[in-house]
Amino acid sequence: MNTSLPALSLIAVPGRRAATLDLAREIEARGFAGIYCPSFGDGLGLCQAIGQVTDTIEFGTSIVNMYTRHVADYAETASLIHEVSEGRFQFGVGVSHSPINDRLGLTAGRPLADIRDFVEAFQSQRRVGEMPPIVLAAMRDKMCALAVEIADGMVFANAARSDFAHTLERCPERDADFFLGGMIPTCISDDREAAAAVMRKTLTMYVGLPNYRNYWKQAGYGNEMEAIEVAQDAGDHAAVPELMSNAWLQDCTLHGPADEVREGLKEWCDAGLRTPILVPSSVNGGQLKAFEEVFDLFRS
Repeated sequence: MNTSLPALSLIAVPGRRAATLDLAREIEARGFAGIYCPSFGDGLGLCQAIGQVTDTIEFGTSIVNMYTRHVADYAETASLIHEVSEGRFQFGVGVSHSPINDRLGLTAGRPLADIRDFVEAFQSQRRVGEMPPIVLAAMRDKMCALAVEIADGMVFANAARSDFAHTLERCPERDADFFLGGMIPTCISDDREAAAAVMRKTLTMYVGLPNYRNYWKQAGYGNEMEAIEVAQDAGDHAAVPELMSNAWLQDCTLHGPADEVREGLKEWCDAGLRTPILVPSSVNGGQLKAFEEVFDLFRS
């Protein structure tokens, strides 16, 4: 990780894709550690464009869903981006979540076996060119251990900072160059309650996913997750944000005044996170405003 600046998460918002590429250039010019693109808005396509409009910054997917394209197709595109970017690209991939795969009509098997088979097939493709490093989406211990065994890194999303050091302790030993990234929802505002409300809205989708709830239960938030499950089962979705405790929200996001966000980021690094990846949101506007606020955070 860049010792002074984190990496940033970037999404190609429909209607503003050219502006998104301008934003990628600015992120590079300001010296951030990397750009990582989630699956929303075609993160792999955005990475291909970023590789052509930037010169030095590292970037990658975080992540693509392994089930939505054939492994050979992914390999060809990943190799192309790796080559045209002169080795700055890394391919982040994961099994996504059952409700999402079901909604897309995708047939998923056993996550650990499926991702192992995918990585083996990805790395064994012939005549597609040199392959980029591969990074696995991880949350719980078995996937973390598998990432250490077969991949070049792992990336978390919405992890609990208080449990992160314990997660690493339970993992096998990693090489010094093993990528260890974490996507952290971030909202900078002197109005802490307004920033917290934005973070609760951001995480509402994630608490609806069983894999995330199981992870947070393991991390010590069983009461919150069980109460959320009761509300969801009853169809009382309006109650869910109120059930996201302040302690849980503080542990899984960075929000509030600038000094508190900086301190929280330092605590993440102290916990062992090598590459924090801030996912900006704003009380005062959309993506562009959120990035302005992040830029201001590291300007002052």
